[in-house]
Amino acid sequence: MAYTTTEPKPIIPFTKSITTALTPYTDPLLRITTGALLMPHGYGKLFGGGLEGTGQFFESVGLTPGYELALLVGLVEFFGGLMLVLGLLTRPVAIAVLIFMGQATLFHASNGFMWSNGGYEYPCSGRLRP
Repeated sequence: MAYTTTEPKPIIPFTKSITTALTPYTDPLLRITTGALLMPHGYGKLFGGGLEGTGQFFESVGLTPGYELALLVGLVEFFGGLMLVLGLLTRPVAIAVLIFMGQATLFHASNGFMWSNGGYEYPCSGRLRP
């Protein structure tokens, strides 16, 4: 049996030309956006004096060794984000981001969905992007 595929029909017909024109740029835009969103978080940890506080927080919630984990997360966020923006080693970086954002999602799950309440909305979206 032969399978044939057809091009998806747009919900709003007049947007087809725009969608077709932008389709090649969606993956790079998602990659660059993810990296750009991660970098400030890592910058604050690594260069903004946040390693000690983040390490103490990690220790207080049972993630040990706190300082070393904070350093690791800061490195993944800043340098991993930079590598995503530049398009370097994107798959290994995406795996590292997936791992730590997965842990963050589990940590925040008890607070519900909304990030404004400390929920898992933002960390979960970070797992979906790279």
